[in-house]
Amino acid sequence: MAEAPWLTIIGIGEDGRAGLSPAALAALDRAEFVIGGARHLALAAPLPARTQAWPSPFAEGYPMILARRGRPTCVLATGDPFHYGVGAELARLIAPEEIVCFPHPSAFSLAAARMGWSLPDCDCVSLHGRALRRIIPYLQPGARLLALSWDGSTPEQLAELLKARGMGASRITVLEAMGGPRERIRHSRADAFEMAGIDPLNTIAIEVAAAHDARIVTLAPGLPDAWFDNDGQLTKAEIRALTLAALAPKAGELLWDIGLGAGSVGIEWCLRHPRSRCIGIEERPERAERARRNALELGATALDIRIGRAPEALADLPAPDAVFIGGGASEAGVFDTAWSALKPGGRLVLNAVTLETETLLGTLYSRHGGIMRRLALSRLESVGSMHGWRAAMPVTQWVVTKP
Repeated sequence: MAEAPWLTIIGIGEDGRAGLSPAALAALDRAEFVIGGARHLALAAPLPARTQAWPSPFAEGYPMILARRGRPTCVLATGDPFHYGVGAELARLIAPEEIVCFPHPSAFSLAAARMGWSLPDCDCVSLHGRALRRIIPYLQPGARLLALSWDGSTPEQLAELLKARGMGASRITVLEAMGGPRERIRHSRADAFEMAGIDPLNTIAIEVAAAHDARIVTLAPGLPDAWFDNDGQLTKAEIRALTLAALAPKAGELLWDIGLGAGSVGIEWCLRHPRSRCIGIEERPERAERARRNALELGATALDIRIGRAPEALADLPAPDAVFIGGGASEAGVFDTAWSALKPGGRLVLNAVTLETETLLGTLYSRHGGIMRRLALSRLESVGSMHGWRAAMPVTQWVVTKP
């Protein structure tokens, strides 16, 4: 039997109680216990209930809330609690039937209204508590972006990032403390950014203007090889594009990239969708660090790199939706361990360049079926004062779906 609603989650803005609906105010005033950030509690004052500022770490507040199950309890949050807010976390612990939520306009909604932008036409990104470089895949020519800041330093960091990637002409708008008496809106080009005294509570609007040679992370796989720092252990762009197509990524799926090397396949997997994730296994620490740098440079912050040797390093990892074996396939137990962990319907792709690995692929193909193909590539290169085709080592690719 589900509990009757006892937890109220209220989104509050910089206008405090004046911006709350009568129903939200009534729920707030009848609560016995109110928890929120110190700023939220000040905005909601006066409060007759017992109050509690969120502890650090934040998650230690959840047991305080759960201990009051069945008694009128209120959580205060910024804006819309279910848009990058605490609401979703609480809904994992408490049934929706036990919760009533009164959202306030989110920072994204307020910023779009101030800018006169259509919110569905904007890309909305949270940089609060997240890596700044996760915005890189969204930096597309002509894009309109809305970003939640980590603090007052985020706008300047974004301006520097835009300049470094050939987008210095982009227009940055910093919207501070929206909806209250301290609201302020300022504009600047990225390459002339000099704003001082930015309020920590700010949202950034970006109109991306990219130079012809800007470093744009394109929407198709097969990014230039030169974008990946490597020691020769790199799946080349054309083979990489075919490999990604064979892996057939879907939103939110997890890839195991075994033999990560420079990280190019795992990075491009993560770039296919914001919810896609990859665990990369690399035996050599220097290669793992190089792959980590490559991932940050391209905004693939969902690449989780584990240093170790397969198959031992595969133990206790979450089950993958797809597996790419780009190195170490001939090691005993690597395929069997990956195949056993792969979810039903999952895809496994194995690229081979040596005769020994090709021999293994023949055995695996005879046992599991799938698709086998030889990928041969030639590139035009200078031959003295003329040009000729130089062939790369052929790649034998095996693609199989687990029943």
